[in-house]
Amino acid sequence: MGRLGELEPVPRRSTVEIVSDELRSAIMYGALEPGAQLGEAELAARLGISRGPLREAMQRLVQEGLLVSEPHRGLFVITLDEGDVEDVYLTRLAIERAACQLIMQRNRGEAVARLTEALEALIDAARERDRVAMSDADQAFHEVLVSSSGSPRLERMAHTLLVETRMCLNALQDTYPEPEELVEEHRRLVDAIGDGEEERLLQLIEEHMTDSIRRLRTS
Repeated sequence: MGRLGELEPVPRRSTVEIVSDELRSAIMYGALEPGAQLGEAELAARLGISRGPLREAMQRLVQEGLLVSEPHRGLFVITLDEGDVEDVYLTRLAIERAACQLIMQRNRGEAVARLTEALEALIDAARERDRVAMSDADQAFHEVLVSSSGSPRLERMAHTLLVETRMCLNALQDTYPEPEELVEEHRRLVDAIGDGEEERLLQLIEEHMTDSIRRLRTS
């Protein structure tokens, strides 16, 4: 690292990374729907790139579990049934529970500051009653929560799960909590961290995930 204030090169992102992000985003927002087949030639033309980087980007998403390769047929966006939805939230619970424990052992102050900023974005979206913005802010809050743990591996695992969560919500928008309820759920998480109450925090994160499973199951 250079001296304080010294300009350093900005990390360059490869074409494969950029294309992976584009495809991930298209899956997350439903532009590439569950079960959709990915045509290599058509996608390469739409993205204005050669097939090499596209093929590599698609393989990354296969490894992440967002695309599935079917022999002699090609690549398809995954579809999530009720069992998959429950598994997504149970796995998120394991990851976010571990993240919460690490936060309580490490820098609670930094976590509260970052999460308070994320909560403000959620409050703004809820005030407008904008479902897409609320989903974005909800996802960003949980990304910050896991990131605040200081564990890059937990963060990496959470990233794909949050895309899958969004796919669940796209299909089942009617089950999404009311704006005020959503804000209050997240405010309680921040308060528990700020108050240093680990047991309450772990109970809240468990309720947050199991309530989501219950809502999606009864839709």
